[in-house]
Amino acid sequence: MHRPARSVAAFRRLAPSLAAAAAAAVTLGLLPAIASRGAAAAEPSSAPGTTPAPTVLITGANRGIGLELARQYAAKGWTVIASARDPAGAAELRSLAAERRNVSVETLDVADSAQIAALAAKYAGRPIDVLLHNAGWLGEREKQSLDHLDYATFEQVLRVNTFAPLEISQAFMANVLASGQKKIVVITSGLSSQANTRRGGGLYFYRISKAGVNMAMRTLAAETRDRGIKVGILAPGMVETRLLRASGYPAKGISAQQSVEGVIRNIEALKQDAEIILWDGSRVPW
Repeated sequence: MHRPARSVAAFRRLAPSLAAAAAAAVTLGLLPAIASRGAAAAEPSSAPGTTPAPTVLITGANRGIGLELARQYAAKGWTVIASARDPAGAAELRSLAAERRNVSVETLDVADSAQIAALAAKYAGRPIDVLLHNAGWLGEREKQSLDHLDYATFEQVLRVNTFAPLEISQAFMANVLASGQKKIVVITSGLSSQANTRRGGGLYFYRISKAGVNMAMRTLAAETRDRGIKVGILAPGMVETRLLRASGYPAKGISAQQSVEGVIRNIEALKQDAEIILWDGSRVPW
């Protein structure tokens, strides 16, 4: 059906007035500017009078346990800062961020001090309720057996698994202290337990690095307890991930979803005792 010529002409005469009225409404704050929508997407905000969503920063969120942590925290409505060494190669993480406005992806190689400092500077003044150290590296099995101990590999494993969580905790300490929950969590391993060495040897560097980060976090807990910080040392269990397959573990692990559900429950119930807690809530012996 064609519009009568008189109606079209009348609309054209009114168009300038309508545009001017809309512009005035934006200026007076009566109508939000459409251009402001992009800025809102960059940093989710709460409605006036409501409590802001808590924030979690996750390292090593490109796959496995880290990716599942990002998924589950995003589903709970948290603001998720998901970091990865190579976000361009993390298709599933980028897809999650595209689907959910409360997920942002950052580049972070935890072995790179300059990148740690740069990310901390970017988020200066931003409260982070849970600083979650998930990034880790097993190291090549053949380079950490008694027959062949490659000490250059040892240094790299220590840099990722032990040094980085302490350095990142130091860099983001002000963010954690400014938050409501004040939690720092490291994902450790049952292989870090001295008692568990009765089951077998091997993986020298990985075991030592995880035992080292346990001590680093326990020392951090002692030093920051009076400031209200809770430090978690959490073991995810034998999870069906690429790391588990590379470790030579013969059986099938539990799913990342099941493990992370338990890990998050433990984070929610975190105390200031800094014990090693398995995904199912049981304690891992030192």
